[in-house]
Amino acid sequence: MGVNEGTGVGQGVSPGGGEGAAPEQRASGAELRASGAELRGSGADARIPVVPGFARRGEAGSAKDAGKALRDRVPRSAHGSLVLPSGRPDAVRAVEESNRGRVPGLAPIRVGRMAASPFAFLRGSAGLMAHDLTGTPVTGVGAQLCGDAHAANFGLYGDARGNLVIDLNDFDETVFGPWEWDLKRLATSLVLAGRAAGADEDTCRKGAFDTVGAYRRTMRLLARLPALDAWNAIADEELVSHTDARDLVGTLERVSEKARRNTSARFAARSTEDCLDGGRRFVDALPVLRRVPDAEAAAVAAGLAGYLSTVSEDRVPLLARYAIHDVAFRVVGTGSVGTRSYVVLLLDHRGEPLVLQVKEARPSVLAPHLPDVGFEVPHEGHEGRRVVLGQKRMQVVSDILLGWTDVDGRPYQVRQFRNRKGSVDPAALTVEQVDDYGRMTGALLARAHSHSADPRLVAGYCGKNDELDAAVADFAVTYADRTEADHAELERAIKTGRVAAERGI
Repeated sequence: MGVNEGTGVGQGVSPGGGEGAAPEQRASGAELRASGAELRGSGADARIPVVPGFARRGEAGSAKDAGKALRDRVPRSAHGSLVLPSGRPDAVRAVEESNRGRVPGLAPIRVGRMAASPFAFLRGSAGLMAHDLTGTPVTGVGAQLCGDAHAANFGLYGDARGNLVIDLNDFDETVFGPWEWDLKRLATSLVLAGRAAGADEDTCRKGAFDTVGAYRRTMRLLARLPALDAWNAIADEELVSHTDARDLVGTLERVSEKARRNTSARFAARSTEDCLDGGRRFVDALPVLRRVPDAEAAAVAAGLAGYLSTVSEDRVPLLARYAIHDVAFRVVGTGSVGTRSYVVLLLDHRGEPLVLQVKEARPSVLAPHLPDVGFEVPHEGHEGRRVVLGQKRMQVVSDILLGWTDVDGRPYQVRQFRNRKGSVDPAALTVEQVDDYGRMTGALLARAHSHSADPRLVAGYCGKNDELDAAVADFAVTYADRTEADHAELERAIKTGRVAAERGI
């Protein structure tokens, strides 16, 4: 959490709290009475202690006032600056360092994907940007971060009843840290997406400006609502009207139709074949999908026993109706290329498939940089647990089969694969859609942050005018220029043979 005690800073949900909190972190009523917990007021009020984990009475305006007070220490206009910290690695060395510990033979695929465009480079360089953000102002207000909140990490997925919801949908780098880092990364990605769409600089800057404006206005809306209403606010069917993103309607409808077909059954039909024993198995589709040796498949399958103890208990009987049939290795993502990632084929009594993804959970690339801005690195005890709990803290609705486990001593997260997922390609937006998409994602990010940071505190800081919007838009343009220079440096390294790249995979 932030270190600014007594100012209302860092008063979001602690990384150790909420679902999965250790028993020793919860105090019973008897323990509170025995410890002489503070009592407030008189009469009936004197019977009620100040219980850790709950708000204090009579402090309705304190969070908003504390947010406003932060402007004196960190003016909103200061967020427009970018001073790169000393010791910044060059772009190529940063990519090489981020490849350490990954499957060696897959590094050229990752480099090739990052080299596709400046936007693609940004997608794969969350750690480098976190390093650079340590040189920017932070308020000290903490929130559960996506950690990689670029515009392509928002999308559609299916809820427990098969309905589509839209939200953040990638949490490999999630961690508790400064809310500004997510917002600045998102705004920068909108500038790069606009440039990819062929938009002029005014349009690109406006995309970033509108992203921050939507974040600020949404946080103000949430701050005014009752707490429970704010938690579930801005239903998906209201998102377009809330953010005035009507130019996106047709695109979202097309993505939704595609997402509805993006299921385990469809993937299994394309990627498996019948076996003589009546089961099914995966078929190689190199280099993206490959069968694994028996011992490796057995280790992954055995790891699912540990996963069952982390998934919600009411889902265990559902999983018990499926049998494990096969395991394959599958290359995923841009930033995730080279991590160990498996797909596991399950079949029910009718032969209907369910595919789970068992994906290596590496430490968040933001973690080494948090102490530089006054935040402690939280200790979740397991990197897969960190990812799963971070996802649950940020999303309104999460995958019902989320869990974590270990395979051969490495931590993994487990989730449904192809759970009706769909996403807008920000780099393929039309010029008219860039600012609409920025407003939509900015609102979604505010909703996600408000689950762990008090929206009154953040809204108090952000304020009513567009001072913050303009400052972060300035930062986003500057950092987009920096990203383009880094991307060009990577391209030169590929051409000279300094690094290997496989393109188009």
